Amino acid sequence: QVQLVESGGGLVQTGGSLRLACSLSGRAFSITAMGWFRQAPGKEREFVAGINWTGDTTNYADSVEGRFTISRDNAKSTVYLQMNGLKPTDTAVYYCAAPVRYNNRVYTARSEYHYWGQGTQVTVSS
Repeated sequence: QVQLVESGGGLVQTGGSLRLACSLSGRAFSITAMGWFRQAPGKEREFVAGINWTGDTTNYADSVEGRFTISRDNAKSTVYLQMNGLKPTDTAVYYCAAPVRYNNRVYTARSEYHYWGQGTQVTVSS
């Protein structure tokens, strides 16, 4: 059974930083592309960042480019999202996700992801 568990959310002031982590079990992490999404109240779940399984290709939403960094540690079966320069508009529940397909590429569409974590709340105060 594939399981994704996120951690690292919390409350931070504008301009602050947080690092989210997501561990994957039940599937070979080293050959699984990973992604982060977020969902704010009343809004659709949106793509934030994605990384291929070798970690050498990443993709970011325009709204977080230059502030967020996605990375992975295949030895720990964990993907990270380092978030710097946080803004109140970054407030959302953040989800990590994994696709069902095995391709060494970055997936950006929500429909391409099959496995989801339970989400972790990130709140940025002004």
